[in-house]
Amino acid sequence: MLQIKNLHASLADDTEILKGLNLSVGKGEIHAIMGPNGAGKSTLSKVIAGHPDYKVTKGSVEFQGKNLLELSVADRANLGFFIGFQYPLEIVGLRNEEFLRAALDAKHKALNLPRLNENEFKEKMEKAMLLLEMDSRYMERGLNEGFSGGEKKRNEILQMAILEPSLAFLDETDSGLDIDALRIVASGINNFVNPEHSVVLITHYQRLLNYAKPQFVHILIDGKIALSGGPELALELESSGYGDYQSKLMI
Repeated sequence: MLQIKNLHASLADDTEILKGLNLSVGKGEIHAIMGPNGAGKSTLSKVIAGHPDYKVTKGSVEFQGKNLLELSVADRANLGFFIGFQYPLEIVGLRNEEFLRAALDAKHKALNLPRLNENEFKEKMEKAMLLLEMDSRYMERGLNEGFSGGEKKRNEILQMAILEPSLAFLDETDSGLDIDALRIVASGINNFVNPEHSVVLITHYQRLLNYAKPQFVHILIDGKIALSGGPELALELESSGYGDYQSKLMI
């Protein structure tokens, strides 16, 4: 599904953040990317999404058999890429339901799919909201307007459930969540993953991985994947921290 090879990316001032990153994600997989602050975890998701503050200087990103780096931000999304932001934006005056309806309509139009009628859309939305233990008040409020940190993260998972991307990068989705919200968000992630849908979790902590269990864990150090393994790798890091690994991860 996703093949990243020798990816180098810099800020506009030529500060290099990604320094030869390699990553492969197949269908139906959950991957976790962990690493210390400043390692490039959030940069990776933004580069793949097409954020204008970053420029790719070397390497390739292939998604669904296409060169992702040649596509516009909208085309990347319509091809099936989704990013859950570390700090979701608030948009005053745009109702949550209106945003979800417009986003889904735009995707269906781009893919030449029929537009869902109102009953079909309501049914889809209510099913996702039930899973995430959200009531109808969320739909009437402005997009993330006045939401707590946990509500914003839950709303990101709702967007993912409605849009049904092939691949979702979730950037520190567990940040700011209490234990109940963490459980709900993880349930949403687990219900999303199927043989056609994959998720990459960017996180600092093991606690999310206790609920949304990855098959693959990658440690990102100084702009590249330095070590990959199974779920046991996250447990080792939780107990020892990054300090003990720093010297051997710098390869």
